[in-house]
Amino acid sequence: MIQQKFIQNPTPPALSSSNSSYFHTPFTRITSINCNLSASASPNRPNSAQLRTPGGQNDSFSSCVTSASLDTKPGVMGPFTGRDLSVKKPEWLRQKAPQGGKYEEVKETLSRLNLNTVCQEAQCPNIGECWNGGGDGIATATIMLLGDTCTRGCRFCAVKTSRNPAPPDPMEPQNTAHAVASWGVDYIVLTSVDRDDIPDGGSGHFAETVKALKPDIMVECLTSDFRGDLNAVSTLVHSGLDVFAHNVETVKRLQRIVRDPRAGYEQSLSVLKHAKTDKEGMITKTSIMLGLGESDDELKEAMADLRAINVDILTLGQYLQSDTNISTLQVRSSYRAGELYVKTMVKESNRRHMTQ
Repeated sequence: MIQQKFIQNPTPPALSSSNSSYFHTPFTRITSINCNLSASASPNRPNSAQLRTPGGQNDSFSSCVTSASLDTKPGVMGPFTGRDLSVKKPEWLRQKAPQGGKYEEVKETLSRLNLNTVCQEAQCPNIGECWNGGGDGIATATIMLLGDTCTRGCRFCAVKTSRNPAPPDPMEPQNTAHAVASWGVDYIVLTSVDRDDIPDGGSGHFAETVKALKPDIMVECLTSDFRGDLNAVSTLVHSGLDVFAHNVETVKRLQRIVRDPRAGYEQSLSVLKHAKTDKEGMITKTSIMLGLGESDDELKEAMADLRAINVDILTLGQYLQSDTNISTLQVRSSYRAGELYVKTMVKESNRRHMTQ
């Protein structure tokens, strides 16, 4: 007969640089088959008619298979986080389905102009608030340039991926300017998918979009690392943008677990450093996701590294925090990016350089 049972695996060791790729399966299924196959050793082997007969004399193997009782106890695959799977997610995590007049207006504009947003592609839970105007009543969205398909596959991201995405839409810069102008905003965030298939990583297309928006709107660009191509970084830095943002995403030890192998901690620091030094007064920004297994010391190390290259703004957020008093609910790096603090920084920086 077939016997199946699940055994509880031992708790794995804490993640470290040597075992950071460890994946824990809470239950392992062991299947054993115990059948009397003595008939197969007999010189009187069954003929084809006997084998086709459901009730034949030599159906010991089929009978032991069909009589097996399968245990349906589920196994769970995925990285071991230490979370108790029996504990429900917090109530504040549940979001209402986005709706409202302004939401529908933004959605229609984006669809008509064939524009993509990180709000939709990354399944951001704040989409209803931002597209409906939030507290100030001004609707906004984070435009995602260079298409809706990324050439990389970071494990935290919901954007679809492909080795050969469709070419960028040549009308995207102008369509973006039309959409943003219709919203009546004075601050906009542009981001993009990674385009490792394009020689400059898409920096030229990014720069064209910024120029189409200036000088009436303050622009923050949340960029890829352009594969570490600093010439591509310079192209965007000198396009007229106000804030250059590039996310390191997590601490050094967890980079290979969280991000695509083509990304890297040192490469991201190099991009941010070059953006800061290549143009005087450039405001730089980055973000780190918390709750991925990093230690306090590792986080302090990352902060020190960012401070050493004079990054101006750091956002810290968690996808799932332990309670509502820790960090901010469902913070994303571009969430409410145009709040008074950042706007004031941009205006003050511009004022200083105009008086010099």
